[in-house]
Amino acid sequence: MGTDIFIHPAVGFLLLALLVPLMPASLWKNKALRGALAIIPPLIALYSIFTVNEGSYGVLHYLDQALTFGRVDKLSIVFGQVFAIISFIGCIYGMHVEDKGHYVCASLYVAGGFGCVFAGDLLTVFLFWELMSIGSTFLIWQARTQESVHAGFRYFLYHTVGGLFLLGGLLLKYKATGGFAFDLVNPAEAHLYDWLILTGFCVNAAVVPLHAWLPDAYPRASVAGAVYMCAFTTKTAVYVLCRGFAGWEVLAIAGTFMAVYGVLYACIENNARRILSYHIVSQVGYMVAGIGIGTAMTINGAVAHAYAHILYKGLLFMGTGAILYSVGTAKLDELGGLVTKLPWVMVWYMVAALSISGMPLFNGFISKTMTIAGAAEHHRTFLALGMEIAAVGTFISVGIKLPYFAFWGRKKEFTGEVRPLPVNMYIGMGLCGLLCIAQGVYPHMLYKYLPMVVEEPFHPWTIDKVINAGLLLGFSGLAFYLTRYIITPHKALNLDFDWFYRLIGKVTMRALCWPAAKVDDVWTEVYRTVGLRGLIGMGRGTSWFDKKGIDTVVDGSAYTVRNIGRAGAKVQTANLQDYLALAAVLGLGIFALVWYFG
Repeated sequence: MGTDIFIHPAVGFLLLALLVPLMPASLWKNKALRGALAIIPPLIALYSIFTVNEGSYGVLHYLDQALTFGRVDKLSIVFGQVFAIISFIGCIYGMHVEDKGHYVCASLYVAGGFGCVFAGDLLTVFLFWELMSIGSTFLIWQARTQESVHAGFRYFLYHTVGGLFLLGGLLLKYKATGGFAFDLVNPAEAHLYDWLILTGFCVNAAVVPLHAWLPDAYPRASVAGAVYMCAFTTKTAVYVLCRGFAGWEVLAIAGTFMAVYGVLYACIENNARRILSYHIVSQVGYMVAGIGIGTAMTINGAVAHAYAHILYKGLLFMGTGAILYSVGTAKLDELGGLVTKLPWVMVWYMVAALSISGMPLFNGFISKTMTIAGAAEHHRTFLALGMEIAAVGTFISVGIKLPYFAFWGRKKEFTGEVRPLPVNMYIGMGLCGLLCIAQGVYPHMLYKYLPMVVEEPFHPWTIDKVINAGLLLGFSGLAFYLTRYIITPHKALNLDFDWFYRLIGKVTMRALCWPAAKVDDVWTEVYRTVGLRGLIGMGRGTSWFDKKGIDTVVDGSAYTVRNIGRAGAKVQTANLQDYLALAAVLGLGIFALVWYFG
């Protein structure tokens, strides 16, 4: 039985962000109290989302505009559910963190994501969109390393540009229509402002070539902060694309390209968290492609895959974050032999790895196959083939390469120092892993919340789909065996479109610095020939004035005082007769002056 009272999920997180800085340090150090306080907003969000009825809530009329903060329907509910679940799990996973900044930044970030999902108009979307950008930037800086500082600035620059595209589209839309309606746009009737809004959304969706911020920033975020970041930014973008741009052919093509492109770079990466970051690009590509194809099945597949992806990708980042926390590095060439040191991390990581690879019995199988099957049924053969190829690379890089070199890697045992993990990290990984398995075994847990009505329900558990998945994974294992020496991790940092961005930066700097340097050279020469001589002349003049003017006055006064002092000294003879004679002379002189002038 639902309720018509909607407690916006963002409210609890905003209140937590305001309350945390006011907490006394003595109370905040209590892990139980800290954890209990931090877990309240996710619980409120879960209760609100699972009990509210569909409808429109929280409408604010301001400046002749109706801002809707609570558009509740099937699409917003399914994204709100998984956002609440991952925020709950992420809170448990990061409960050991004492830094107040982590809780403030994460709360603002999550609040921004919830605000976008339940926003009923584009202006409200923009407000929470920017809040999400600010919170996530500070989550990157929470790692408190030089690399994270630089990556955070680059990340914020990217999203500022994306926000400007979005804002420009909003302003043009308002000028043309007089409002900020957030509804499905027909691609045949799209205007310039629709394309600007789409571009702003695509920046957050990490659509290639607008994706370079993601593999640059996510690996450098804090261990606990990365769990939130892998869930909210790109999936919020998937939500708004699904809401406003379903059926756009450009998204179908771009999404398939993303799926293949991200996998290719993941296969050659060395840093475990950078591998997972490229796989966010790839897996979001499935979602973008499904939205672009635009059929009921592919849209449901995109939504289902977003739901499953948030869970297994969060678990993947928890596993690699646990490695980073425990041994101090996530670089595969420095790891190996950790299976005996961190066995449960390996177990839960493999659950997530098999999920993302589409292994039967795991949630990636029930979501990824829906999108691919929908593309094939819609006669989009090349798109379906591209997504199948991406699935091969996924299993090679995340399912085999990463765990092999991290937990085994031809080493019997890791020889470095292994820091014990807090219990809450294991609990967070366990909860996420169990959900990945539960959804894979019972697909209806997820399917019943999907937004689109289809003529024939999708059934993942058919013999052809299971055999196809098994053959695909088997082929992937064979491909890894044949290329195991080629894809061995190396220390080099691989640049993709970063190279072009850095080239643009260098060219821009040279374009600005060259004329500035020329002006500086000319000014230096002018200063040397004219200005320096003038300064030397002024120095000589002030020196002469000092000697002849100031010194004369000061020295003359000193000489006068000295002479008066000498005369006074001569008068003081210590002879009484001299003093009486001097007094008589002074008295006669005074008498003469009075008599003369009187």
